[in-house]
Amino acid sequence: MTNYDLIYFALLPLLVAMLVVSVVHPTLVKIARRKHIVDTPNARKLNKVPVPMLGGVGVLCGILFAMGVVGCYGFQQSVSVMVVIALVVMLYTGVGDDILDFRPRWKFALQAFVVMLLIVPIGVSIDGLGGLWGLYYLPRWLSVILTLVAGVGIINAINLIDGVDGLCGMYVMMASLFFGLTFLVVGDMAYAVVAFATFGALIPFVLHNMYGTKYKMFLGDGGSLVLGFLSALFALRVVQIGEQMQNVGLYAFAFAVLSVPVCDTLRVMTTRMAHGTSPFKPDKRHLHHIFIALGMSHSATAFAMVMIGVIVVAAWAFVGMSGADGEVQIYATLVIALLLTWGVYYMLDYAIKRDMAWVTSMRCMLRRYSMRRTVMVKHLVKVLNDKT
Repeated sequence: MTNYDLIYFALLPLLVAMLVVSVVHPTLVKIARRKHIVDTPNARKLNKVPVPMLGGVGVLCGILFAMGVVGCYGFQQSVSVMVVIALVVMLYTGVGDDILDFRPRWKFALQAFVVMLLIVPIGVSIDGLGGLWGLYYLPRWLSVILTLVAGVGIINAINLIDGVDGLCGMYVMMASLFFGLTFLVVGDMAYAVVAFATFGALIPFVLHNMYGTKYKMFLGDGGSLVLGFLSALFALRVVQIGEQMQNVGLYAFAFAVLSVPVCDTLRVMTTRMAHGTSPFKPDKRHLHHIFIALGMSHSATAFAMVMIGVIVVAAWAFVGMSGADGEVQIYATLVIALLLTWGVYYMLDYAIKRDMAWVTSMRCMLRRYSMRRTVMVKHLVKVLNDKT
């Protein structure tokens, strides 16, 4: 990895995507308000007023524009046009669901369709385990099933964490940064461009989403499904690189990066089924809901969940550097991820329901802290809301 690689394949797409989203975001807010494409508050949602939800349109616009500027659609560092088609399908699926409220089976069918686009035309799939558990190559039918389950699962996991301001965008920013650096290191420059373009496109959106009022906007299902697809694409591509390099540590790495939404979604769905309800029935059992119940603000909740993800990745790196093989890395990463997601959720849930003394103290501390804003944050809020 040279300085040229860092500038052309990382910094350039990041800056282009960030600039494009900064320009189009205010216009999309006005369009969403004019056409009443807003997220209306209800008993399950945390927003108190209707909020525009076309954020995914602006984010995808920035990503695609940056990919074009860098040349991802041609020459030696190409990204299949099927990736663009899949992104557009996810965007239309989500925006359509935001407006028309699609049935879950139609959403799942379209998610399976875009994952099949990865498998067949693009060739991104889990074809083997690189020697993990003694397996190098998988039968084609098993490879397709495993890739479909992983891809659709990741898409929905990212979609389901879009419950508080900034969380989905910040988490995918973190994931894109880790995956993008990995692609740079292994020389997969086309996917590095997509990852860093995703990171850059989310910067202005997240700032408006967390600190804006005049141009505050949600991702909507269109945005969260697009980010879910990109997360699945990056994870599957990293796994594929692991197969080619016989570096099974990349399997644990891919899981570590996405461990928080994946583990949280598994816990929520299994809990719903244990209570005799549909695993897809909305409720307030997510990890971000328990942080909100503790008294944390939306921004603090988002930062906390991103930091949990960073800690899991750091733990994976520590285990890997200690000389552990791929199997140990996966087991260790899984245990740490479950402790930091399931363990934290059940601990907080137990304490909140029993109104323990330390919970009251924590709420008082969080309330005092949330009432104070640093000079930097106050200036940022002013800049975001004064923009015309």
